[in-house]
Amino acid sequence: MELIEFLVQTRAEVSDEIAERMTISGTPYPYPELVFSEIVMRHMEDVGMTYEPQVCYYDTKVGNANIKLSGYSVSEDDDRLDLFVSIYMNAETLQSVPDSITHKAAEQCLRFLSLSAQGKLASTMDPSNDAHELAVHIENGYAGLDEIRIYVLTDGQVKAKNFKSREINGKTVRLEVMDIERLHRHWSEGKPRDELVVNFDDVAGGPLPCVYIEGNPSTYDYAMTVFPGDVLRFLYEKYGARLLEANVRSFLSATGKVNKGIQATLRSDPEKFVAYNNGIVIVADEARLGQTKQSGPGIAWLKGMQIVNGGQTTASIYFTKKKYSEIDLGKVRVPAKVVVLKTDDPAAEEAMISDISRYANSQNTVKQSDLSANSPFHVELEKLSNRIYCPDGVGRWFYERAAGSYTTMLAREGSTPAKYRNLKTVVVPPARRLTKTDLAKFLNAWDGRPDLASLGGQKNFARFMDEIRDKEEQGVSAIPDVQGYKRMIAKVILFKRVHSLVRPMFPAFQGNVAIYIVSMISRLYASKVDLDKIWEQQDVSDAFKSQIRIWAVEVNQALHASANGRMISEWAKKEECWVSVQKVALSSPGALIPEILPVK
Repeated sequence: MELIEFLVQTRAEVSDEIAERMTISGTPYPYPELVFSEIVMRHMEDVGMTYEPQVCYYDTKVGNANIKLSGYSVSEDDDRLDLFVSIYMNAETLQSVPDSITHKAAEQCLRFLSLSAQGKLASTMDPSNDAHELAVHIENGYAGLDEIRIYVLTDGQVKAKNFKSREINGKTVRLEVMDIERLHRHWSEGKPRDELVVNFDDVAGGPLPCVYIEGNPSTYDYAMTVFPGDVLRFLYEKYGARLLEANVRSFLSATGKVNKGIQATLRSDPEKFVAYNNGIVIVADEARLGQTKQSGPGIAWLKGMQIVNGGQTTASIYFTKKKYSEIDLGKVRVPAKVVVLKTDDPAAEEAMISDISRYANSQNTVKQSDLSANSPFHVELEKLSNRIYCPDGVGRWFYERAAGSYTTMLAREGSTPAKYRNLKTVVVPPARRLTKTDLAKFLNAWDGRPDLASLGGQKNFARFMDEIRDKEEQGVSAIPDVQGYKRMIAKVILFKRVHSLVRPMFPAFQGNVAIYIVSMISRLYASKVDLDKIWEQQDVSDAFKSQIRIWAVEVNQALHASANGRMISEWAKKEECWVSVQKVALSSPGALIPEILPVK
């Protein structure tokens, strides 16, 4: 798909989303800029660039300075913060946005951060504003933040995708732009790593000495090399968690024994790091060789670089240097194995990356095999989705086992404009695309673990796969049969409908409210909910929708009452939150709900 076509598609997606929300009575007007922000942030979460983002609109003046915020994201450990600010032009043709405009938007968002960190903003805000909790959270937790990023989101095209980092109250803040061109690249390829291009002449002063071995022409080559510690630190500072393979990213911990050992070596024996450390494993899409200063072979350039093993080592080097500035990373060397992929099949490539990650991490207590897109559970679920059609006999659900496979399918099977339009509007529209992380969230919510479902994509997915592994070890297959698949999709339909109803009702934390509603419905009515009827309808009845809106108000009140001033998105991740919400007596249905079977 060309860039202009993608722009038109994105604009249409925003319009469709607005039209859908407008059909719900009592809904406040869904402003296009915020709908656009939500769509882009959701995609960034899907590809691992951010963690459970929240739409949060704030636009005001403090003195003579403008402040603007469109959304935010806080990591589970409260050590990473992303802020988003949008420039949405709703243009039908590609529009160039001057760097001065995107820089101005970034500055407006920076002011929100700076004033919040100084404790000068929250006290001036209306406590009912959904940005108030965030300002308080930043004020109280700024000292504990290790990584802060500000993203400018726009449907225009910009030249500079990054600005010079800024220092705010002793913290480095990275400024980036997600414009329509960069978004198109992500959406087309399905992988954020495609734009990670590392030139070692620039970052290391020359190619990295290596032993390079050509492997199978259709699979991969590989090389053995050594990374200078300051190069790894620089790359993590520039790319952050995007440098790490998605499954590995979930398990970084600054307090683990492994990381404490790394910190100790860096501080006391940096020159021995190469002897003590097992090293890292990297995959890349392309490599270019050059000549080192010693006239030997070296890796001069990598495209699509991603660390699949050694995420803890990389992050620990970065954060240890940040905490102990006296450490000399010039003495640190990290052994590395580099695998250069050659396959053109996205699904085969992801499967290979998963296998590399699985075997590279097999010595760790974290069971990477449980997270593999190539596991039998996901493979069989993909097969079921490809052969089981909806009751109309035309449409079906699409299970996106491998990142980007939905886009690949549309491009492969939609060989003409008519076929493409039919695929995307009738057979498998985006609303019936189901990712692995979404499935994990929906099913954990139904299974009474809203605290886990609220963790965010990757961490919740890890817990979900732990459950799959436990069942398999007990000899119980987690793979559904045909009826089980249909009932699984019915749970997905219910969750999606709950979320679409809740979204316009509250200014913030709609995702958490939706998760807790589904868990409460399951807790109170699981044995009575007619999942077969939901599958047949591919929706829920108007009576059920009306009751869901009533429950939404009650659950939202319960979440806020039990939070005691804490940010809802963080409180919802605690088991104590679920214990508190379960004590609330939800209203009994005031009318017959077709999907809830009567008590016999």
